[in-house]
Amino acid sequence: MCGIFVTQGEMSEKQMNEVLELLYHRGPDEGKSVVTDRVHLGHRRLSIIGLEDGIQPIHNEDKKRWIVCNGEIYNYAAIKDSLAKDVSFLTKSDSEVALKLVEKQGPEAIHQLDGMFAFFIADEDNGSFVVARDTLGIKPLYYGKDRDGQYVFSSELKAIESFVDEAKEFPHGHYFTPEHGFVCYRKIQSPQKSYTEHEMTEVFTSIKETMNEAVRKRRMADVEVGVLLSGGLDSSLIAAIADQQKEGDKPLKSFCVGAEGSADIINARTVAKALGTEHYEYIYTEEELIEAVSDVIYHLESYEPSLVRSAIPNYFVSKLASEHVKVILSGEGADELFAGYAYMEKYQDTASMNKEIIRVLNTLHHVNLQRADRMSMAHSIELRVPFLDLDVVENALQIPAGLKVHKKDRMEKWLLRKAFDGIIPDEVLWRKKAEFSEGSGALDLLELHAERTITDETFEKVQAEAPVDLRSKQEMFYYQIFRDHFPEEKMLHTVGKWATA
Repeated sequence: MCGIFVTQGEMSEKQMNEVLELLYHRGPDEGKSVVTDRVHLGHRRLSIIGLEDGIQPIHNEDKKRWIVCNGEIYNYAAIKDSLAKDVSFLTKSDSEVALKLVEKQGPEAIHQLDGMFAFFIADEDNGSFVVARDTLGIKPLYYGKDRDGQYVFSSELKAIESFVDEAKEFPHGHYFTPEHGFVCYRKIQSPQKSYTEHEMTEVFTSIKETMNEAVRKRRMADVEVGVLLSGGLDSSLIAAIADQQKEGDKPLKSFCVGAEGSADIINARTVAKALGTEHYEYIYTEEELIEAVSDVIYHLESYEPSLVRSAIPNYFVSKLASEHVKVILSGEGADELFAGYAYMEKYQDTASMNKEIIRVLNTLHHVNLQRADRMSMAHSIELRVPFLDLDVVENALQIPAGLKVHKKDRMEKWLLRKAFDGIIPDEVLWRKKAEFSEGSGALDLLELHAERTITDETFEKVQAEAPVDLRSKQEMFYYQIFRDHFPEEKMLHTVGKWATA
């Protein structure tokens, strides 16, 4: 996990160093920049794979192609083997595999990559470049043009805002070349085949097999991997699967945060005890919660209330985990795939259910996934999301709506619970869903603070003057902090919005 910055325009060494300092939290292990004939490449590295020789930018043999990459390529070993006959590798880095794949087979081959990534490849021979982002946008990437019309790319907005007139989010599932523009190399679609409601055994087996493989892939690292454990269904299942897969006697490390007496803390203890994890927890106070809001919004680069609320406990748990591990697994994505949200009950047929699931998956890049990436990276830790493995997604879309929707005799995510029955304690497996911010005790504290500190008159005044719609006092509280960090109005255009505030 890293931070990248690339510009075609003029840039001094001092400017590049300042930019890389803004991205330091994304990669405190190493930092480097390279000036080629046509581009300036900057990189901050959090070393996870190829610890000794994976410093970036990485070049090919004749130094005519260079890559800076943020993320992980989970199938890099298989691709490396397929290229090994006529390609030599200079490092053990998974990022170099992406470079050599594109060098050998062109950008059309990017669809072969299985992982979470955003990368830039400079092609000095042809005076060109290739930029790509993973299918769901798990890893962030922004771009724009400077005043001379030259392209600039970066992992975070804060590093790009002073260089471009307008910052845009790079579309997920696309690559870009100057010759062909944006090309969609993969998008999530409804599958051609699906299970029937009578194939219960096959459905349960497929869920378990795809999830086990997804976790196995994401345990790939040259450093220790831990799990976020909120005590809810999704994180508990990931923890249980990871615990089953661990090798040796060393226990899996699990992490939870919350307010004193909160549901997350209590339920996580139950799961940790049942699994035998080496469990760490942190109890935060209301004062700490409020104090953290400014730093959270700076790293999150958003003032969206639902996002900020859930980001704050995520911020604390990432901070806690970073003291013990470099990689953590999270339960993001289960609600989207297995109809865990109450409103999804209205989608009774598979076609409409899948259409809604795909729509929601395509919004995650600037809501849940933005929160997950930014809060973990704020503390220099890599977060991985097994539920959003492409095989898990494809399999989930093959399951008919009738087996997913909440019914009188089936609670939400019944299918997922039933598939893993016995793997975690029943009081957790069959407990009704709670939002992370709700279970951690963050939601009420933040709402009360906004109501106590913002008068109706102040709210109406700021609401009337703001160039965006402010839907609540809580949103206004976050918005004002956001504008303190990012005063330029152009930064508002990248903020993703949820339906409610």
